[in-house]
Amino acid sequence: MDDAATLDASELTGLTEVAGRCPIDHAAIAAERERVRQETPRSKPDMAMRRLLRIDPNAPKVSLMQANRAFERSVTISALRCITTYLLLPFVLPLIGLSGAVGPLVSILLSIVSVTFITISARRFFGSDHPWRWVHATIGAVILTVLAVSAVFDLVNFAHAV
Repeated sequence: MDDAATLDASELTGLTEVAGRCPIDHAAIAAERERVRQETPRSKPDMAMRRLLRIDPNAPKVSLMQANRAFERSVTISALRCITTYLLLPFVLPLIGLSGAVGPLVSILLSIVSVTFITISARRFFGSDHPWRWVHATIGAVILTVLAVSAVFDLVNFAHAV
């Protein structure tokens, strides 16, 4: 005998509701659209940061998903820069016969890429009025400080190697 034949009508109703659900979370999409439409009063530090990041105060909000994606990208780029600068370059360059100015030059170029992605990420966080924008700004400021100190050392090493 077929299993569907043994189910009563109440069980079938529950099954069709589950099977008929849309995989897209329309409530979350509607909530995000409403969040983007809402006017949020901004504090003086928020306005100062938006000016520093050159974000138009009248521009529509960026979605939270875009801000999170930009943050993930910037952290990934920074992690790749650290792995390349501190693990690969010191060991791989001497093995393939490259040394001297190549390591610091590559490190400086990777730092520039990291600064670019951190800035893009900060623009998205502040452009979306993300609730964690100031935490992100603090982490970004610390990373930018480390990158600036690292760039000074790389420039000194590059100058000595040339």
